Amino acid sequence: MELLTTNNVWMMICTGLVFFMHLGFAFLEIGLTRQKNTINILFKNMFIITMGLLLYCLVGFNLMYPGDFNGFLGFAGVGLDAPLTAEGALDLAYNEGYTYWTDFLFQGMFAATAATIVSGAVAERMKIGAFMIFVIIYVGFIYPIAGSWHWGGGFLGELTTPFYDFAGSTLVHSVGGWGALITVYLLGSRIGKFKDGKAQAIPGHNIPLATAGVVILWLGWFGFNGGSVLSADPGLTSLTLVTTCLAAAAGGVVAALFSTALYKNLDLTMFLNGILGGLVGITAGADQMSPTDAVLIGSIAGILIVLGVAFIDKLKLDDPVGAIAVHLICGIWGTLAVGLFGALAGFDQFVSQLIGVASYAAICIISTLIIIYVLKKTMGIRVSEKEELEGLDAHEHGMNAYPDYRLNEN
Repeated sequence: MELLTTNNVWMMICTGLVFFMHLGFAFLEIGLTRQKNTINILFKNMFIITMGLLLYCLVGFNLMYPGDFNGFLGFAGVGLDAPLTAEGALDLAYNEGYTYWTDFLFQGMFAATAATIVSGAVAERMKIGAFMIFVIIYVGFIYPIAGSWHWGGGFLGELTTPFYDFAGSTLVHSVGGWGALITVYLLGSRIGKFKDGKAQAIPGHNIPLATAGVVILWLGWFGFNGGSVLSADPGLTSLTLVTTCLAAAAGGVVAALFSTALYKNLDLTMFLNGILGGLVGITAGADQMSPTDAVLIGSIAGILIVLGVAFIDKLKLDDPVGAIAVHLICGIWGTLAVGLFGALAGFDQFVSQLIGVASYAAICIISTLIIIYVLKKTMGIRVSEKEELEGLDAHEHGMNAYPDYRLNEN
């Protein structure tokens, strides 16, 4: 009983840390975009966490953890129904590490993260109604079904060498990243982003706020990865936190240095996204890596961030916050890294990791294409040119985030 209490308290602390990450996402997103769209971004972020939790309660949790199912799709029923003892008390034998309620809330915090990734990539030009419908479908149904394939006991765990994703480099970050990539492609770029085929910088309005967002996200990752141990095991938890921090540090430093070597300027935004890239990269195997492995994984993620941002621009895809490079590219890298580094490294494991990456790419690409294409052909997904130029805050919300401070901006 004492062990259960210790484990459960740790899991609840980690739940709070993951919840706090949503503030980090909001700060990062508004900091890297223009002030005229701040209310819109904050509204979307609040909608994601509130609607995400309600949907995860009603259908998501039981889609993701359906019990006995065919490995691809299962559903344990609407709502939450905790296991009880014969006397009607909460059955503490549900799990050695935590209760049913803690399990639901911790996993629910993860669910909303995938849509938050999409929010940043489509910022400043997507209709909020279309985005809200996308969130309801993607978070309520696509994410938990995809999650069941691995964390819910699905077919990826039945491979000869089981697929491994400790805390969600693919299950959370790439799921959000694939959704972001397809939506950005169908949505188009912001006015003025590309001129004569070349990407133009559209500076964010509050880089200090973006920096604060990254620090908050790094703090939240203590819960994101640390809680994914699913117990308060001192050895495994402390190792996980060490590898998480070292990968973040390496990602940030290498991205800053590599970016400076290429572009001859010390770009803070590359530094910030490098930290996030390192965090995403280590997330799939944080419990399996040595500290040296973590530094290598984070360092490669830092290089991938710089190259990824440039590659996304070359494809003429407009991602205001670098979400595709951070969450999709580094998510894929971190997932494959499990087969290259650490305790599970080996050819068979690498093949299984490839199968997992391909499986999640398939469900996310197909589902996002269908959802966004239907929305585009029915209600439309893009705001008007006038609304985009004047700002979504004024047109979709009728308010200004900074009423006493106005800045002329395009």
